Amino acid sequence: MKKVLLKIDGMTCSACSSGLEKYLNKQDGIKTAVVNLVMNNANIEYDEKKLTLEQVERFVEKAGFTSLGIDNFEKEEKKKSNEKYKLIGISVISILILYISMSHMVGLPVIPFLNMITHPINYAISLLILTTIVILFGKDIIKNGYKNLIHKTPNMDTLVMIGVLASYVYSIYGTIRILQGYTMYVEKLYYESAAIVIFFIKIGKFVESKNKDKTKEALQELMTITPNNATIIREEKEVDVTLDEIQKGDIVICKPGEKIAVDGEIIDGVTHINEAFITGESKPAKKEIGSKVIAGSINYEGTIKYKAEKIGKESTVSEIVRLVANATATKAPIAKIADKISGYFVPVVLVISIISFVLWLIISKDIALAINIFVSILVVACPCSLGLATPLAIVIASGNASRKGILVKTSEALENFHKAKTICFDKTGTLTKGTLSISKIYNYSNLEEKELLKNIASIEKKSEHPIARAIVNKAIEEKIEFEDLKEFKAIAGFGVEAIMQNNDKYLIGNRKLMTENGVIIPNEQDEQQLVNDGNSILFVSLNNKLVALIGVKDILKDNIENVIKELKDKNINVVMLTGDNEKTAEIVAKQIGIEKVISNVTPKEKAEKIKELKKDGIVIMCGDGINDSISLVTADIGVSISSGTDIAMDSASVILMNDNIEKINELIEISEKTIKNIKQNLFWAFFYNICMIPIACGILEPIGIEMNPMVAAFAMTISSLTVVLNALRLKK
Repeated sequence: MKKVLLKIDGMTCSACSSGLEKYLNKQDGIKTAVVNLVMNNANIEYDEKKLTLEQVERFVEKAGFTSLGIDNFEKEEKKKSNEKYKLIGISVISILILYISMSHMVGLPVIPFLNMITHPINYAISLLILTTIVILFGKDIIKNGYKNLIHKTPNMDTLVMIGVLASYVYSIYGTIRILQGYTMYVEKLYYESAAIVIFFIKIGKFVESKNKDKTKEALQELMTITPNNATIIREEKEVDVTLDEIQKGDIVICKPGEKIAVDGEIIDGVTHINEAFITGESKPAKKEIGSKVIAGSINYEGTIKYKAEKIGKESTVSEIVRLVANATATKAPIAKIADKISGYFVPVVLVISIISFVLWLIISKDIALAINIFVSILVVACPCSLGLATPLAIVIASGNASRKGILVKTSEALENFHKAKTICFDKTGTLTKGTLSISKIYNYSNLEEKELLKNIASIEKKSEHPIARAIVNKAIEEKIEFEDLKEFKAIAGFGVEAIMQNNDKYLIGNRKLMTENGVIIPNEQDEQQLVNDGNSILFVSLNNKLVALIGVKDILKDNIENVIKELKDKNINVVMLTGDNEKTAEIVAKQIGIEKVISNVTPKEKAEKIKELKKDGIVIMCGDGINDSISLVTADIGVSISSGTDIAMDSASVILMNDNIEKINELIEISEKTIKNIKQNLFWAFFYNICMIPIACGILEPIGIEMNPMVAAFAMTISSLTVVLNALRLKK
C-alpha cells in the first residue's frame, strides 16, 4: 500500500469533497480516501500492484475535479492567478449588464440604442452576448456541476448550474419571441440574474479562497523557514552549498545569527539557539557537544559545527508539516455528521425547487414567476457553509497548536481533548525531568561543601552509574575543576573506592559498602529524612569516617503542581500510572497533589488499567512515547513528550514538542474553543438555510415579498463568508 497527498482543484463545497471521497472509495485498488475541503487535498492510500499514481489522478478527473499532483504549489499559484483575471473580467461585464438592464429603474441615463422600450431587440441581443461571455468565464462552475450530477454526487455547483442555465435558456426563448415581434417578452428576460449569480459565486469563492489561504499560513511559513544555503566542510575546506547538496554525515558550520540548515548533532562549540517555531518556547536553549539541533532554528551566539543527520523529507520541519497536514485530512466525529447531512442536502434542495416550480406554475399560471422561484431556491441554498463549518476550524486550531509546540495528529483528538474524564500520567520523564539531580547534601566533614564536592565528583567522573552522572553534572554546573586520582576501583553492587593525590581514601556508594568497611553511620535521622523525601542515598566516607550523605532524586518538572491543580479544577480525574515502586510514587504524588496512584505496573498492566478507566469516559494517557507505547494506543488520546527532534511517534495522537507538560491545559482550552466555534458555524449554516429556503420558495409572496436570483446569490455568498470569518476568530 502507498499513501499520497494530492492537491485538488475545483472543490467548492462539502458536497464536492464528500462526493469525491465517496467516488474514490468505490474504486478498486483504493483502500481509503479522505478529502479535505479547506486544504484542497485528498489523502489517498492505494494498492501499488493494482494502480499507478496516474490512474489514481484519472479517477479524480473522472469525478469532475483536477489533480494538481503531489504538493504542486506552482500549479496552484498559476490557477489562482488565472482566477483573479477571470474575476476582473466577470466584474466589468456584470456591471455593464446591470447598467443596461436596470439603469431605467434607478434613474441613471439610459443608452438610447439599448433602450428596452424603443429598441427591445438591441437590448435583448446585447444582454445575450454579454451574459454568454460571463457564462464562458464561469464555465468551470457549469462543468463541475454537470460532472457531479452525472456521477450522482450533486453539489453547490450543480444547483448553480441548473439555476443559471434555466434563467439563460428561458431568456434565450424570450429573445427569440422578441425577434418574432412579441416585444412584451422584454419584461421577462433573466439574463442579468444568470450573470450576477455567477458574479457573486465567483466573488464569494475568491474571498473564501483568500481566507482559507490564511489558515494555511503556519504550514507555509514552516515550509520556508530553513535557509537556502549552508557552509559545510569538504576535503578540509569550507564550501558554500545549497540545501539539496548536503548529505547525511556532512559537517555543517553555523555562525552566530545564521539558521541551522539541517537536523543534526553538535560536534564542536557551545551556543544558545532559538527553537521557538518548534517548541513554542521563546527562551533560547543552551546547546553543546552532543546536543541535537533542528533545521530552521536560529544560532544566537558561538560558531558551532554539527553533523548532518536528517535531510529533506526526514527533517523535523518536514515531519511537522506532514503531521499537521495529516491531522487536517482526518475527519472529526462532528465533521462526519455534517458531511452526512450535506450528502442529502443537495438532492433535497433539487426536489424542493422542482416541486415549488410546478406548484407556482399551477397557482400563478406565470412561467416567469415559477422560473424565478425555481432559480432562487437553487441559488440561495448553501451546502458550502455546512462543509466549511468544521474543517476550517480544525485547520486553524491545528495551526495555533503547532505554533505553541503542540502537534495534534488527528482531528478526533482535537475534538475530544476537552471532554476527558481522566488523565493518566507516567511518572519518570513526564511528571519528573527524567534525570537524577542532587537534592540535598549533608556535610559532616571539615571541608567546605564545594571542596568536598570537587573530591567526590573527581572520583565519580570515572563511574558510569546514573547517580555518578548527577554528581558530575552538579560539579560542572558550579564550574568546579576535577582533580587527578592516584587509584580508582569500581566495586560492583556497592560503589567505588579511590585514593586522592594526597593519599586520602574515599569510599562512595551504598550503606552496604560502609558496613563492609566498618564505617559507622551515626546520622540515621538525616538518612531517614532523605528516604522520606524520595531520595536515593549516596554514602561518602573519608579515611573510614562518614563525611557526607548525598540525596539524589528525579526532580519534578517546573510548575507541575499548578498543572495538576488546574486539571483538578476542571473536574478531571488525575491518576499517576507508573512502574516505579509504591513508596517513591506516593512521595511524588503527594508533592504535586495527585490522590490516585497506581504503581508497580508493567506496560501491559498499564493498558489494562486504562481499559478499566475508559468505562467512566474519555481517558488521556501522557507518557514518554517509548515504554508507554501500549498504554498510549489503548487510551482514547495518547499524549507523548518529545525532545523536539524525534516526533514520529506513531503511538501518540498528540505530541508536546518542548517537554512542557503545561501544554496539556493549553490544548484543553484550544479544544474547547474549537468545538464552540464549530457549533457556532453549524448553527449559522442550518439557521441560514432553514430561513432562506422557505423565503426563496415564495412563502412571503402573498404579502408582496419575493426573492430574485440576484439577491439569493448575494445571500448565499454572505452565508459562506460568515462561517469563514467566524472560524478565523480562532487565530486571535
